[in-house]
Amino acid sequence: MFEKIANTVNSIVWSPALVVLLVCAGIYFTIRTRFVQLRRIGLMGRLLFRKHDKDAEKKGVSSFEAFCIALSGRVGTGNIVGVATAIALGGPGAVFWMWIIAFFGASTAFVESTLAQLFKFSHSTGFRGGPACYIEKGLRSRFLAILYAVFTIIGCGLLLPTVQANGMSTAAMNSFGIDPLISGLFLAFLMGLVIIGGIKRVAKAASLITPLMAVIYVIISLVILAMNWRAIPGLLKMIVDNAFGINPLCGGILGTTIMMGVKRGLFSNEAGQGTGAIPSASADVRHPAEQGLVQAFSVYVDTLLVCTATALMILSAGTFNILDAKTGEMLVAKAPELGANYVGYTQAAVDSVIGGFGSAFVSIALAFFVFTTVMAYYVYSESSVMYLCEIRGKGSSRTEKILVRILQGTLLASVVFGAVKEANLVWTLGDIGIGIMAWVNVIAIIILAPKATGALREYESMISRRRDK
Repeated sequence: MFEKIANTVNSIVWSPALVVLLVCAGIYFTIRTRFVQLRRIGLMGRLLFRKHDKDAEKKGVSSFEAFCIALSGRVGTGNIVGVATAIALGGPGAVFWMWIIAFFGASTAFVESTLAQLFKFSHSTGFRGGPACYIEKGLRSRFLAILYAVFTIIGCGLLLPTVQANGMSTAAMNSFGIDPLISGLFLAFLMGLVIIGGIKRVAKAASLITPLMAVIYVIISLVILAMNWRAIPGLLKMIVDNAFGINPLCGGILGTTIMMGVKRGLFSNEAGQGTGAIPSASADVRHPAEQGLVQAFSVYVDTLLVCTATALMILSAGTFNILDAKTGEMLVAKAPELGANYVGYTQAAVDSVIGGFGSAFVSIALAFFVFTTVMAYYVYSESSVMYLCEIRGKGSSRTEKILVRILQGTLLASVVFGAVKEANLVWTLGDIGIGIMAWVNVIAIIILAPKATGALREYESMISRRRDK
């Protein structure tokens, strides 16, 4: 009964209208910013590693730490299990649509993170903000702002952690035979140790763990692809052919191919969802556009680098099946023994080249990714609780502290729940969590885009004046 209700809600939230809205918004922002995601890609990298003023750390986190928190939210189950589900339910062509949503999503990430800087507020724990703030102050709609904050608490504090925990527990079961309940309890215990310390502790942990694990994962992926380098041109052609239904095997599921590419792309890179704007508001930067540029770069790292590495590993090894999204019928059986064991696709791909190593490596990598992603989810939902208390004039009060503790307990419980539940159910819950946030946020940033593009023009003029001196 519960699963049926979840599927019904998901079909309403993720109607074709949301897909069209997300893609059109990305195209609109790309044009308004004059392809900032291409023009300023070099500047993005320089800003990311610019030395942070130590005296400013009392006000907020560094630009790099905010980048790492947002990247923690992006690099997780979506990069390993999400890519596998996209291929399983949408065919190889879904990867192409993940690329498309990432390219245009980079401009979306720029707009929402710049807006977050423009409308942030000062809190006893540092700078805070995000979509709820720019909706209230920019659109002058407190109702929509409260709605987004509530959706974020539901999505990031309750629904999305279940997906992350499920991917980790399934991988641990595949590799080491660990009971999912044990995995869930262990993850919840470690999470509790970190989130009690608040955003500063989360930022420090994310800046250490996320870049290191992403680099190691990509290096292993490159080794596997190097051993299958002759197959790469054919794989790229297969991805493009299937993206447009040219391959007759996947032509009948073209609609699902596009839908899965957009859904899993958004799940992975979060552009348009608005959550990446929340840590962006916490950053102490010289100009709002700087953090927008840094967060646009994180979308590239997530989807074009990590997700692509996973997809090419799975496709080159042939360790995947293509299933009918509605009936579960196997349309293409490349690895029938894996069935719908999505994380097993990636594990088997690594095992096919480095025997006996794949399952353990993917499990360990996924454990780290999941840990940092759930930390990011906590920051998103905690900031929303603080916003709701702030507008009621109860910031830093006893009420806020009680609500934060309730949030912490709820999030840890959802981790355990997700670890022991069936994969399709938790992915449905995760999609609902993303969708409800995206609907409110995308409409808001389309209306507020001129403020972000104005900040970009101001920043670029400032750069030009410095160069002329």
